[in-house]
Amino acid sequence: MRQVAIVGAGMTRFAKHLDRSMKDLTREAVDACLASSGVDKNRLEAAAVGNAMAGLLTGQECIRGQVVLRDMGIGGIPVINTENACASAGTAFHLAWLYVASGLYDTVLAVGMEKLFHRDKSRSFAALGSAIDVELMEQTLADMNEATSDGAGTSRSLFMDFYAQLARDHMDTYGTTAEHYAKIAAKNHTHGSLNPHAQFQTPRSPQEVLDAPLIADPLTRLMCSPIGDGAAAVVLTSADTARQYTSQPVYVRASAVCSGQDHQPHEPGISQRAAQQAYEAAGIGPQDLDVAEIHDASAPAELMLYEELGLCPTGDGGRLIDEGVTALGGRLPVNPSGGLLAKGHPVGATGVAQIAEIFWQLRGQADKRQVTGAKVGLTENGGGMLRGEAAAVTVHILSV
Repeated sequence: MRQVAIVGAGMTRFAKHLDRSMKDLTREAVDACLASSGVDKNRLEAAAVGNAMAGLLTGQECIRGQVVLRDMGIGGIPVINTENACASAGTAFHLAWLYVASGLYDTVLAVGMEKLFHRDKSRSFAALGSAIDVELMEQTLADMNEATSDGAGTSRSLFMDFYAQLARDHMDTYGTTAEHYAKIAAKNHTHGSLNPHAQFQTPRSPQEVLDAPLIADPLTRLMCSPIGDGAAAVVLTSADTARQYTSQPVYVRASAVCSGQDHQPHEPGISQRAAQQAYEAAGIGPQDLDVAEIHDASAPAELMLYEELGLCPTGDGGRLIDEGVTALGGRLPVNPSGGLLAKGHPVGATGVAQIAEIFWQLRGQADKRQVTGAKVGLTENGGGMLRGEAAAVTVHILSV
């Protein structure tokens, strides 16, 4: 396998873009990406395009990538559409990496895009709720605590109820508190205030997070990622080709995609397995990371991912946030972009947006949210829910 590099990245601001089409948003991200890389669109040999919800919200199915790219004059090349719930864009990046690493192509575009806002918000929540085994939907709702399941999937994302249950379980087992989750949310909202691409750019205190409206105990609104619209893109090339375009390539050290499987409670879950594959491929461990962007669809999800990614021992996630390890200025900043909680979560765009953030961090181009001296970064992007854990997870490790 050849060494692969990222030479350019671009993204829109994640926000409520009711007046903009997915073509318009994707054009902005791709144009910015190509301009930053110096790669002409005619040099692209293939494209992988991630999207999760367009079929349910706009009716556009089957050829989503071809539709948006043709509109900006990119055609005649293989365009692969990836749909993998919230891991759609991370999966698109994995395919783009594989195309270059295998030697099949030298220059490939990876795109993530989503229009999740709809004037009828219940349609957005229903679309999100489709990322489970729908044949078991009624049983899934029945299994939830009745105090938290009311309104799940209609007035809020069904996934917040999953996260609420996981949060309560972690509290019962390890003594984690709602204050720990509030500290994570406050951290990410404060990071987001430094990011011009973020949907929410207001710094928050832990008390403000706790005082926000309750969504599903113990989750308040500020502990839950918002829905959003947006797009992100990166250009990948072989390491040899990269030097034609930039003196600052960012190398892809590892790219892993895992699906969930039935396993015993003591056996590694999907995020642990994906991370281990990535660490082994990159020849590093979690102690070698300088920065990470991870899937904080809720504040408790980030805390549990600290443990699943090996950033701390199981049960010690609360200690990590208490000690400020994962905040800007700490030993290992996590979600300096603001994460899904503040940057936003247009689900089909999130994975590539995470990669764009790490690309900028490793090149020293993250402005006020820059992690000093960052050389190695990780992204983790999960999607769907099946039998108690994510259905799909992607982990990527990048370095300079």
